[in-house]
This record gives sequence, C-alpha cells and structure tokens, in this order.
Amino acid sequence: MQTVAHILRSKPDQTVYRIAPTAPLLDALKMLADKSLGALLVMQGEQIAGILSERDYTRKVELLGRSARDTLVKDIMTATVICIGPEHSNEQCMALMTEHRLRHLPVIEDGKLIGLISIGDLVKDIISEQQFTIQQLEHYIYGIRA
Repeated sequence: MQTVAHILRSKPDQTVYRIAPTAPLLDALKMLADKSLGALLVMQGEQIAGILSERDYTRKVELLGRSARDTLVKDIMTATVICIGPEHSNEQCMALMTEHRLRHLPVIEDGKLIGLISIGDLVKDIISEQQFTIQQLEHYIYGIRA
C-alpha cells in the first residue's frame, strides 16, 4: 500500500497549477485546455480558496447560459475543498474520492500545499502495485528468482 508522498514523488510533473479567485473564468478555461488539466486550485495567496473543475464549468456556466468572459473564477468554484496529507494511503484517497465524488485532492503538509493528486494518479499507482504483486506471485509459483 503506497502513500500519497510516494505517489507525488512518482509524478513526472509535480507542478500544481493554480489561479486567483478574481481571475476571469476564460483565463482558467484556457489554462485547463493548455495544460490538459481537469481542475485548478483556486489560491488566495498561499491559502486554498477553492477548486475549479471542468464539472464546475459545465454545470454552473454552460448549462445556466452564463458567459465565461463575464464570470469570475470565485463565482463558480467549489469552495469546500477536501485535503489530504502525504501519509494517506492510495486506498484512503480512493475511498474519499468515491464517497465525495471527487477527482482531485490537494495534499497539505504542515499547513502548506505540497501537491495535488488526481483519480488518474491513484489508478496508475494501484495498477502498478497489482502488476508488482502478479510478478511476485509468478516468480513464487514458477520458482523464478527475482
């Protein structure tokens, strides 16, 4: 069972993309598209003010007939953000994501943002663990030394 700290270290790009709550939504959408992201952390200085996801945009702008040009990030972001620590396991994160229908979890250590993990990061890690277990079992069954 891997920890979030391990998952963060294994990510090729550990950049946490962020945007200010007063930024125009159109700027956020451009960043999401340019960086191929599903969500951005909304930061007020060093504090998390919220999270903005593609889901927020589709449900709170597009379906309501609003304009991305005339809407600020703070008007549609999700203000309640569930965070985790680097000591959490991948299973604990999956349980949180499933229970709260989340796709992203900010990682906080000593009150400071240190990373962001996605459901994709967790799935990749779980698959890697399973492949390792399968390899070990095959070595055991067939008597192959690692």
